[in-house]
Amino acid sequence: MLGSISSRLSVIEPYPIFLRKLQAIAQRPHAPFYTPGHRRGRGASAALRDLLGMAALRADVPELPELGNLFATEGAIADAQTLAAQTFGAENTWFLVNGSTCGIIAAILATCGTGDKIIVPRNLHQSVISGLILAGADPVFVQPPYNAQRDIAYGVTPEAIAAALASHPEAKAVLVVYPTYQGVCSDLGAIAQLVHAHNLPLIVDEAHGAHFAFHPELPPSALSLGADIAVQSTHKTLGALTQAAMLHHQGDRVTPQRLSRALQWVQSTSPNYLLLASLEAATVQMAEQGNALMTQTLALAHCAREVLTSLTPLTKGGRGDYNSLQLSVDSSQKFLPLTKGGWRDCGISILQPPSSLQPGFAALDPTRLTVFTRGLGQNGFDLDVQLHEQLGVTAELPLEYHLTFIISLGSTDEDITQLIQAWQHLVNAAPENPAIAPLALPPLPLPPLVCSPRQACFAPTKTRSLAEAIGEVCAAIVCPYPPGIPVLMPGERVTGEAIAYLQKIQQLGGEITGLDSNGALQIMASSDSR
Repeated sequence: MLGSISSRLSVIEPYPIFLRKLQAIAQRPHAPFYTPGHRRGRGASAALRDLLGMAALRADVPELPELGNLFATEGAIADAQTLAAQTFGAENTWFLVNGSTCGIIAAILATCGTGDKIIVPRNLHQSVISGLILAGADPVFVQPPYNAQRDIAYGVTPEAIAAALASHPEAKAVLVVYPTYQGVCSDLGAIAQLVHAHNLPLIVDEAHGAHFAFHPELPPSALSLGADIAVQSTHKTLGALTQAAMLHHQGDRVTPQRLSRALQWVQSTSPNYLLLASLEAATVQMAEQGNALMTQTLALAHCAREVLTSLTPLTKGGRGDYNSLQLSVDSSQKFLPLTKGGWRDCGISILQPPSSLQPGFAALDPTRLTVFTRGLGQNGFDLDVQLHEQLGVTAELPLEYHLTFIISLGSTDEDITQLIQAWQHLVNAAPENPAIAPLALPPLPLPPLVCSPRQACFAPTKTRSLAEAIGEVCAAIVCPYPPGIPVLMPGERVTGEAIAYLQKIQQLGGEITGLDSNGALQIMASSDSR
């Protein structure tokens, strides 16, 4: 992969082609009588001009002749997408301006119709449910393994996929998450072989793995393991702007024409060209510097992991003397350890790569740092508030017993030092013998599926309080966010376990989407099964 990318660099112009055209338009004086209404920034509010600057506003233009159309098969955007396909190892690539969400929905629409079954993991993103609703497809849920000691779900196993395929040979596709939010990677190669043995397409929600193709120390990319469709949030781990993503495709199990048609249903006809330019720029950046950037990123991630793994309260020099900590990476990017004299055990631990293949856990993205916090005597939501408001460090994902941090190509030595110092402060401030609460959020059994998600969403509905909704049929996607993994889905019977789970999340300070402004749940007006 890396060698083939390097061999293409001679055909890449010094500056991204589409971005260069956009920049030329932004710098060219002319009288605009086209959208948007702010007219190259002149009509924008002073506050917006101060925030973005005139250069960005002048580049906020529609599909002018020089730039082409997002849905065109030729032109500057099409050329940029071809370059992206070559760089990421795909046969075809489409730029997405509605995030990975629209890519997942389009993949389902391109493979499933009304009444079709698709095998999906329970720890899916809510965009999958949206795709099921729009397609009218029925989910076949597969539960991933759950580590009760860590309160963390892994990826689905090949054995679980094989069982689902055997029970539902009529399924039209299989969708899996690779990696999870915490960077856990399942045995995707084995899953791909199983799925393809049934001549079905494998759709991979690779939203958090856009960087995998660019370094051998990272898990293999989904495409390299056989995915037919891989949807990546380029903005999450690479240099694109937020909301910018890509859908990659290979093989003939799904035709490019079906994907193009489905994307026209879910993509905006007024795409932000700054997002498109950022996708091209990220592509060129990774084609030219991907290995070097990932080498630097991995060195920082290794530093953070090594220090936090051995972090203990300072017993010399006084508790709270965390500002004296120093972190550095030498010219060969090797970890220089901190002096540990006078330290003792502490109450945090780090999710580590598996020493051998575990069910649902074949590899770990080393740029994801998940810190388990039960030993500090506080839940992850409270610690997240302290980190964000008091210590200047913001996690990607706080949950009750752990927080996940992303280290990316934009991370710096200073960022890692601040992260270490913040955790040193929290460890120092923890009680000598904190009360370690038992796990309060056990894994949920699958709620019974009474009807299809589409039927539940389009049926007459009513609202009930959480307590009153037990036994009814859910008509909404209800999930803590982030990570956006649903607890209840349209068409499922509301169980007491699910309600207790949601109430516990609320008590801990977590945010739940899918409830109304009064915290009530939308349910089907009639709870009869179909």
